[in-house]
Amino acid sequence: MIKKKLSIFSTISEAAERLNEIIEHSFDGIYITDRDANTIKINHAYEEITGLKKEEVLGENMTNLVREKIISISGSLIVLKTKKPVTLQQHFKTGKQALITSSPIFDKIGQLVMVVTNVRDLTEIYKLKQEVQEKTEAIERLRLELNHMQQPLDETNLVIKDDIALAAMLLANRVAPMDTTVLLLGETGVGKEVMAKYIYQHSLRSKNSFIKVNCGAIPVNLIESELFGYEKGAFTGASKFGKIGLFELANKGTLFLDEIGELPKDMQVKLLRALQEQEIFRVGGISPIKINTRIIAATNRNLEEMVQQKLFREDLYYRITVFPIYIPPLRTRPKDITPLAKLFLNKLNRKYNFKKYFSNVSVTLLNEYNWPGNIRELKNIVERAVIISSSDGINPEDLHIYQQQGLNTKLEDAENDTVPEMNQKNGSHTTADLKSLLEDIEYRYLERAYQNFGNVRDASKSLGITASTFVRKRQKYIKKSK
Repeated sequence: MIKKKLSIFSTISEAAERLNEIIEHSFDGIYITDRDANTIKINHAYEEITGLKKEEVLGENMTNLVREKIISISGSLIVLKTKKPVTLQQHFKTGKQALITSSPIFDKIGQLVMVVTNVRDLTEIYKLKQEVQEKTEAIERLRLELNHMQQPLDETNLVIKDDIALAAMLLANRVAPMDTTVLLLGETGVGKEVMAKYIYQHSLRSKNSFIKVNCGAIPVNLIESELFGYEKGAFTGASKFGKIGLFELANKGTLFLDEIGELPKDMQVKLLRALQEQEIFRVGGISPIKINTRIIAATNRNLEEMVQQKLFREDLYYRITVFPIYIPPLRTRPKDITPLAKLFLNKLNRKYNFKKYFSNVSVTLLNEYNWPGNIRELKNIVERAVIISSSDGINPEDLHIYQQQGLNTKLEDAENDTVPEMNQKNGSHTTADLKSLLEDIEYRYLERAYQNFGNVRDASKSLGITASTFVRKRQKYIKKSK
């Protein structure tokens, strides 16, 4: 079957006219130069995208337009030089962004006769991309905030009856409404985080984020990216969208830097800059990000000694000790011991629908104990007593400290060279032999260290043994006691 040749134009002039209309009605901008880079055609879309008018460019040589900065970069000149198509991104004075593709046009004998450049407006696409990125960052911010979100502080948790603790609370009340940097000092388990939340909730930033970060719990190689975030592709394994850091997450809110004494020296420098300049750089970023974040720091270490030992920067020390608050240990707050114990017990009773109570002897024992692990230790001992007590009354034998005091007596006997009484019939001890006594002492020290520090790493370090040894020994004694 022979196909008929279809002709839609009756004359060459009509064809030229229709072709001109097609070019003019193209959604994309079109820019055409001859073989010598002279501008011979642009359409209306090009004018709209670039802000350039026909009278500015028609008949003009592209080299002159680039030299006079009328056009920032020319795909046409590149094509004339390489004889190959090229694609570039361009920004125009109209504020629009475009993707330009310049293509060579050859005649029948292979001679380049002109260059046609297609200019596609990508402003809306870039805008949508930016919106998607912003929404992605917002979702990431929300996710991180939820991960770090703390339950609102129930002020009934604050049991402060003793005068020495009331003095610390008075300082907290004075500084809370201000944006002053606060440093909370005190032993492990005294309630530094509770105090930090109290200051936050009584501050002008209470409706914004409260973000806690434990400086000693983040691996050294991740601290910077966690605190300051990173740009996409900043390192191998980085998210393709980048990541906001905790400083940005806490913007207009409060950032609680717990265990600040554990920060490596190189991170101390970057933290100092963030505090002084109120701006940060993401890992892999080149532009500073302004922040408005209040800092509350805490440590159980002696920072002054660390400064003298060159373990902590002196300038950072003075920067964070604008308003130090020392939280006293529980052993120096005798009036707080019984109320705190009853607070923890009442919470557990409500949680499990119990009716447990402390016997009078148990209350006396709680008040006579030295509490090396402070409030955290008290809370743990109360919870354990609730679990193991066989009746509603919690008696001394239900308290872990009762067992510890028994070990103390054994230890004192050993230190005073008191030899246990021997059974005359078989030569064995009527009480524990030396091996059992030493095991009891070792178990006591393992448990005391774990209660003091709350984690295996620091507890094992304090005893001069490895973490694996600590876990193995402790598990052995726990199994043996069952």
